[in-house]
Amino acid sequence: MPDAVPQRRADSLRPSESHHEVEGAMEAAASVDWYCTQHGASFSLTQGGLQCPSGHQVPFRNGIPRFVEGSTYADAFGEQWNFFRRTQLDSYSGLPISRTRLRRCLGEDLWSRLRGSRVLECGCGAGRFTEVLLAEGAHVVSIDLSHAVDANVANCGLSSNHAVAQADIRYLPFRPQSFDIVICLGVIQHTPDSEEALAALYSQVAPGGSMVVDHYRLVIGWYTKTAPLFHQVLKRLPADTSLRFTNRMVDVLLPLHKKTASIKPVYSLLAHISPVLSYYRDLPELSEELQWEWARLDTHDYLTDWYKRFRTPSQFRRSLEELGATDIWCEIGGNGIEARVKRPAR
Repeated sequence: MPDAVPQRRADSLRPSESHHEVEGAMEAAASVDWYCTQHGASFSLTQGGLQCPSGHQVPFRNGIPRFVEGSTYADAFGEQWNFFRRTQLDSYSGLPISRTRLRRCLGEDLWSRLRGSRVLECGCGAGRFTEVLLAEGAHVVSIDLSHAVDANVANCGLSSNHAVAQADIRYLPFRPQSFDIVICLGVIQHTPDSEEALAALYSQVAPGGSMVVDHYRLVIGWYTKTAPLFHQVLKRLPADTSLRFTNRMVDVLLPLHKKTASIKPVYSLLAHISPVLSYYRDLPELSEELQWEWARLDTHDYLTDWYKRFRTPSQFRRSLEELGATDIWCEIGGNGIEARVKRPAR
């Protein structure tokens, strides 16, 4: 059994910021028109953070504007992404898993137009899609509600092409309709209200721009598994405790998943009984070490989210239609339902 990779929390990787890092942070912050939604005015950049004309101040920490402070419903995700900081990065696995998923969701037309586009990435996590977007030449602003932003910066850095903020999707600190492309993958189902999150995301799409999102699909399978029982307990534990617990669950149960991977009926039955997620059949190209890392990461993700929303494809499409979006592509795929829409040009 491989040991858990000791990927330290990103904020512990840099006990003090170098002059170069400070310059990069200021350059990144200066590249964005930060907007105070409380007072309807642009923030000014100061050495310690951001300040609006009405005196509202937003502090920097590790070079990142923090529009939210204190505990949130996403704390478990923050702990997870800082512990498994590199696990899902294509640059770490050597496999184009994140790139392939992002390209599919964007579609070939948007993919070909990433270079130079203003992209808002919501729920950025540790940066599995961030690094792909930057490699394709996009100008990216990445936000996350949790301190996963520290892992994102440790992985992807800050520059004139990449700014990061800790912020809530529901109160995005930008002027409406500021981005060519808004991307939010693996996130909406974990928010307090899917429709509210969709509306907030769509409000940032520029005329003629696009939004790319996904959502868990309503299927009976979730309710016939043992996982919901563990979920109700684990999501209420402190973030570090739940992480230790799910890691231990994987240590005990993943060997069973491996032994049955070649026998599909048995493997499928085990998936309903065991709360552990495994990828021996879905991603056989992963090395044994990465099989363990992905299992530990996704089992924790699966069992500790505070909100777990489900929608049918027709419900999700209807929500997109109610926004006034056009050119709606909405299909079953990935984690459930994947969708891509446009805002009508003026």
